[in-house]
Amino acid sequence: MSYVDTLRQWDKAVTCADRQEWSEALRIFLSIQEPNSKIYFDIGCLHLLNQDLDDAEKAFDCSIRKDEHLAVAFFQRGMTFYKKKRYEESSADFQRAFKALRGNQLIDYKALGLRYILYACEVLHNLALAEAKLGSWEKAQENLVKALDYKTDAKLSLIDRALQSTLLFKPVEFPLKMLFRPNKHYVAELEKKDYLGKAKVVSSVVPQDEFSGFAPLQPQVEDGPTSPKEPEILRALQGEPHTVLFEFDPETSDELAVVPGNIVFVLQKGDDNWAYVVFNERRGLVPYNYLERLEISLASNQHKGLARPLTQEPPTRPERKGLTPVESSSGRTLQVVQPTDSSYTVKIHFTFNFAVSVPRGSPYVVLIGKVSKKLNLPPTAISLSCDANGKSVIDANTDMKDVWRRASGGHITLWCTTTEPQKEIHFVALHSYKSSNPEDLNFQEGDMIKLLSRVNQDWFEGQSNGNTGIFPAAFVEELPGNKL
Repeated sequence: MSYVDTLRQWDKAVTCADRQEWSEALRIFLSIQEPNSKIYFDIGCLHLLNQDLDDAEKAFDCSIRKDEHLAVAFFQRGMTFYKKKRYEESSADFQRAFKALRGNQLIDYKALGLRYILYACEVLHNLALAEAKLGSWEKAQENLVKALDYKTDAKLSLIDRALQSTLLFKPVEFPLKMLFRPNKHYVAELEKKDYLGKAKVVSSVVPQDEFSGFAPLQPQVEDGPTSPKEPEILRALQGEPHTVLFEFDPETSDELAVVPGNIVFVLQKGDDNWAYVVFNERRGLVPYNYLERLEISLASNQHKGLARPLTQEPPTRPERKGLTPVESSSGRTLQVVQPTDSSYTVKIHFTFNFAVSVPRGSPYVVLIGKVSKKLNLPPTAISLSCDANGKSVIDANTDMKDVWRRASGGHITLWCTTTEPQKEIHFVALHSYKSSNPEDLNFQEGDMIKLLSRVNQDWFEGQSNGNTGIFPAAFVEELPGNKL
């Protein structure tokens, strides 16, 4: 089955599921040849909805074999084992799901086509329950306490209730009616389009000339040119043009989905064989060995070499090394760059995580100034430390050489607390905002947005409906009566 047919069947099955025609949706999913990991995941969810635990287990097995980093698939297979009372295997899968989170508080799968956020504290919550079912009460208690380090404000009550419960608590379950969806941009391209339209005579020296078909050439201008002129210059484009040779499915929100034949522009190439590219006004990471440099020439030669038969398998996905999101010089786009030899990238753990860049060997006043500007708080209200317990406090008397020795590969992680309550600022959306950029925050008119930080005077970072991202300041209005 071709990629186009797979997309068409996938979209048809999801449409049936939206109408709650579960049996028809499952039938269409099972008719797809060589499904990808997301389709296998959808099949497993529909089997769970029908209480077919054995078939659900097989589907999640296939999903994990296709993508060993899909944390939500491990989470769902763990729930399947839990319902089958196979608690040891359930515990092992919840541990794998937590490992796939790679130390993050959550994974938002919206960019991959699934409107669901997997929280680390919920994974640890279910892991503790599986351990309790096995009689390992000490391990269960340890995992619940560990969940406190990964909790968010929205999930705090869940962990507190589990810690205070003297009986077995209920597991956190994935909403089974929520499925991975194919990329809407690819689905839109499935429809046939008439790009040429109907021809229309605009000007002619022939009276009553309304003919728009094929006919012998009629004289229009005496001594006119016999062929169109080639363009003398080409429009300047940002980045170097490359042709996509192989299909690439993103695994994280900062990666970009492309298919063979796409023309992308490489803005930056890293030493780990990953390229930061722009395609159709969307930016993200793509393996550089999936691309081939394209030489753009004048009109007579610009299409040479574009058609290339694909006779080989896609290359191995390169390993990501130390990529850190930072602000661009314009403050608008969050690019992915490596720290330079003359600077450190400092990741700050606060109520939300952020990063600042400081010159190597910077004194305390430079570091605290960067953090102070990011949080919009005076330096005297901010306390930094080298560990989560707040014991290794960094202040004006600290020898910063000892702090910078902790850096590895140009990166260092610090923890931040404030000695005075931070002012909470909320906005109301005046207009709906929808963007294809994965780092942007989408919202509808009238939505409430909590301010996390001000990127610059035109762009803010905020949180709304469980999602976090940046958004234009012109689309919102600050609510009166914001309080400390």
